[in-house]
Amino acid sequence: METNIPLDQIKLEGTYFAECFDSEGHLKWTDKIKNLVTTVGKNLLLDTILAGSAFTATVVMGLKGTGTAVAGDTQASHAGWLEQGLANAPTYTGNRPTPAFSAASSGSKATSAVVAFAITGSGTVFGCFININGSATKDNTTGTLFSAGDFSGGSKAVVNGDTINVSYSLAA
Repeated sequence: METNIPLDQIKLEGTYFAECFDSEGHLKWTDKIKNLVTTVGKNLLLDTILAGSAFTATVVMGLKGTGTAVAGDTQASHAGWLEQGLANAPTYTGNRPTPAFSAASSGSKATSAVVAFAITGSGTVFGCFININGSATKDNTTGTLFSAGDFSGGSKAVVNGDTINVSYSLAA
């Protein structure tokens, strides 16, 4: 006997929201990114949950340069784009910042505060990415590239003294 039981389906939908402020605190621009979750990111998520063992991860966020992110990208191999912040302008202070997340609710998890990038050199920003269990050092290729994406409104110019504040949410 066949029954018509609805099937649960999980589709991950991640969104970055970015705001850029000038050195005097004036809003310069805002944009949103509907990112892709990479294949290695999905595998990490599934292996972590279904393996049934304790898991602790470091999570860092970075700025993405020109080029298209694809599902097959990894932190070690994303030939279509470069990370920004150290070798590729614009530069920003410190290491890749660590986002803080609130507890998951209603099938969604979001940052509890913005992730701030204090810009120290002029350039053009194209998007953002999240790395799990990699180094906070810019341009480091360790860890798992979880997600990446480009601003929906195109590239954004920044100058020394600007601050880009980014929040992130992931819904299933």
